[in-house]
Amino acid sequence: MRQLSAEKARLIALAAQGFTDPAPTGKVDARHFRRVMGRVGLVQLDSVNVFSRTHYMPFFSRLGPYDRASLDRWLWESGELFEYWGHEASLIPIDQYPLFRPRMNGAFTWDRFEQMRRDNPEYLWAVLDEVKAKGPVTTAHLDAPGQRIQGQMWGWSDGKVALEALFMAGYVTTASRPNFVRHYDVVERVIPPHILAIEDPDPEAARGQLLLHAARSLGVATIADLADYHRMGVPRARPIVKQLVAEGLLVDVEVEGWPQQGYLHPESRMPRRVDGSALLSPFDSLVWSRPRTERIFGFHYRIEIYVPAPKRVYGYYVLPYLMDGRLVARVDLKADRQAGRLRVQGAFAEAGADKAEVAGRLGEDLRTTAAWLGMDDVEVVSNGDLATPLTTAL
Repeated sequence: MRQLSAEKARLIALAAQGFTDPAPTGKVDARHFRRVMGRVGLVQLDSVNVFSRTHYMPFFSRLGPYDRASLDRWLWESGELFEYWGHEASLIPIDQYPLFRPRMNGAFTWDRFEQMRRDNPEYLWAVLDEVKAKGPVTTAHLDAPGQRIQGQMWGWSDGKVALEALFMAGYVTTASRPNFVRHYDVVERVIPPHILAIEDPDPEAARGQLLLHAARSLGVATIADLADYHRMGVPRARPIVKQLVAEGLLVDVEVEGWPQQGYLHPESRMPRRVDGSALLSPFDSLVWSRPRTERIFGFHYRIEIYVPAPKRVYGYYVLPYLMDGRLVARVDLKADRQAGRLRVQGAFAEAGADKAEVAGRLGEDLRTTAAWLGMDDVEVVSNGDLATPLTTAL
């Protein structure tokens, strides 16, 4: 069995995620966005906007500053992507749409979805008829949207439940997201006809293709890593991965320090080194699997959005900082849009990091980030062992 050092595994993972690709030398355009999507495979969406919408960040982390309006046009108007439950709500290349059809067919997996289909099917199918007649629509466009349940995070109205159930089951999809509000339309008006004409694949074959996509984007991974990329589940993935190895589509490897078996994609590259720096969204595919992040980078990371403020260790919206291939710091960021200022509400260096060097590089990147977001200044709050060096650097 092939053996890999922990260092080589880290370099392979970074290359697979696009952190060794050359930086754009001119205007960033759809070619560059397409390249990033080709590396990461899918981009997670999230509603939190205290710093930046998370789907903007993977492109910024790998390309540097770009025009967000240009990305919006490519994401929502090019027809090259679709939205579905990949790794949570995600944007996915359109050619992978058939691979998700087995997941969509009959997929009313949430209790409220199943309850509506069981107890009030007339309403559910009436909403679908409304989308066909009026689409694209939001909940507010429905004739009888119902009332939201107050005081509950997922206290959706009946109209929202119906639209989301139809979305999960593949009857409707996202037509656009102005101001991040999902506008639903029937798939026949959004997904290209040549994609819809493709026969639904065998479910096991579709899962195998998704696992291979995950392996290509991860470089080297455990079964848990591969399954998590598209939220598949380890028991379902295990026999498929075994078959992919037997077919030579994945390679068994033993990685130094990994307690679990590793799997290498045959096309993975191993660079000699990784240079450069980047702030990473908490939902970036390089770090969204917390056990993998700790295994590869020795970086213990938990998002604390849902932790009560007095119990937070690092802050509300903390971004890992990647420098020359290692995670060396983390910063809690907030965009104060009214004041035109990027606020660093906490800055923390990892053990063993050269704080002066990290602060200098991070300071430059924060200024670049602020300008990209249309902010005039960076303000550092005195919180964390990197705050003082960062203030000095800025």
